[in-house]
Amino acid sequence: MKSFLSVLTVIRDAETQSFARMVLAGAGHRVIESQGYEQAESLLGNGLDPDLLFVESSANPAGKLPFSGLLKRAAGRSICLIVGAGERQSGEEAAGVAIRHILMRPITRGDLESVIEELSGQNMHGMPGAHGAFPGAHAKPAGPAAPLIEELGENRYFLALSSSMLEIHRQAMLLADVDATVLITGETGAGKEVIARLIHKHSHRSQRAFLNVNCAALPSELLESELFGYQQGAFTGAVRDRAGRFEQANRGTLLLDEIGEIGAQMQAKLLHVLQDGQFTRLGAQQTTKVDVRVLAATNLEMEAALEEKRFREDLYYRLSVFTVPVPPLRERREEIPYLIEETIRRMPPAMTRGADCRFSSRLMDAALRYDWRGNLRELHNFVMRTVIMRSADAAVRELETKIAARGLETRSSRPDTLAAQCAGMRSIVRDIKDRTEVQMIEEALEASGWNRRHAAKHLNISYRALLYKIQQHHLAPRVSLRSLKKPFEGSYSARREAI
Repeated sequence: MKSFLSVLTVIRDAETQSFARMVLAGAGHRVIESQGYEQAESLLGNGLDPDLLFVESSANPAGKLPFSGLLKRAAGRSICLIVGAGERQSGEEAAGVAIRHILMRPITRGDLESVIEELSGQNMHGMPGAHGAFPGAHAKPAGPAAPLIEELGENRYFLALSSSMLEIHRQAMLLADVDATVLITGETGAGKEVIARLIHKHSHRSQRAFLNVNCAALPSELLESELFGYQQGAFTGAVRDRAGRFEQANRGTLLLDEIGEIGAQMQAKLLHVLQDGQFTRLGAQQTTKVDVRVLAATNLEMEAALEEKRFREDLYYRLSVFTVPVPPLRERREEIPYLIEETIRRMPPAMTRGADCRFSSRLMDAALRYDWRGNLRELHNFVMRTVIMRSADAAVRELETKIAARGLETRSSRPDTLAAQCAGMRSIVRDIKDRTEVQMIEEALEASGWNRRHAAKHLNISYRALLYKIQQHHLAPRVSLRSLKKPFEGSYSARREAI
């Protein structure tokens, strides 16, 4: 069986970092990127336990290892040092601190694969470092590719395991250094701002400001001054000049969140700025020119907004040079266990101190079945609440109640429901009878694992009659968890205890 590893990379050279990520993630390994030695130390201190570290050395005039603190924090783990041609001294010093692998820049695919193969062989024979797990995890999944995790700063991160999110990551890499305007669409809480930050991080503007303006949070009058600024005396209370967000983000990136909520007048002014890169502060006479990468995000169905004339077509086409649709969490359920682990790992120590921060199998099953209409935001809040309340049973009841309510809502909205076809007492009685019948059949099928012969025996009806009822009521298994749970059986099957 192939062993997939958890790899922490501390590589400052963008080209080397991108190459290492492509090779390692492409081979199915879980890649966590750190922007520097201090951030890597912080990740290790907060519970990250990678199988392998790739650390790029940097020149130090004092002749000392500039990452000695990281080496102390990573004691006992496998470390591969990447050095340049003029940094052999670092390599020689590294040999004295138990760094077994030293690669010379430029590194090749063969270099990386040789290190991985050696470590994988050790792990397969029970060597230390075979888990690479976060607190609360047990054996590392050895099935499909582990997720790609990229740190974005300020405790934000991008996680991709599903094919749709991996494709978004690939698109973000292509878009990073192309100053095209990007429209990011998706449901509320799906992670649109995370995608914007990912694009900014890999762009040539990454050392400049990234600013986010929520266009739905301000009325048009305030939004104009927020974006473009104002001159002293432009209106009552304007006691001094103020630069707007466009000026503050000059040579950087500006995210216009909830762009679909702005009014018609503001849409026209924004179109002018996007076309010419120029605008006029409120109360000013002269124009201001800026160099800003504009990203936009919305949870609206833009096609419907265009048809209803709520959004200008010319502005839409100016914004959507490239469109990135972000799928909701219910369409990438395989990422839920990893998102839960990341949320727990990044919680403040004061919240997790003294708690067994592990999700039981029943709680994880419920999390996989639930639709998470609030997406990542709802999942994050649920995990925080569960850890704080220290009650897995209450969390399971909460999710199962919501799942059941959603099922009733779905059934009641079916077009063939008798209550929707006719009125009167007879139809109401018939509808109640059908609902009760459906509930009893579903409970019997779920209790028997959808073994229809066992369910028919439990219901005291014939097998053929049960098949007819299943077809009549359009019944089907709610969620098939086997394909989703299998990769995580090693991590979560032993978690029987409540939080």
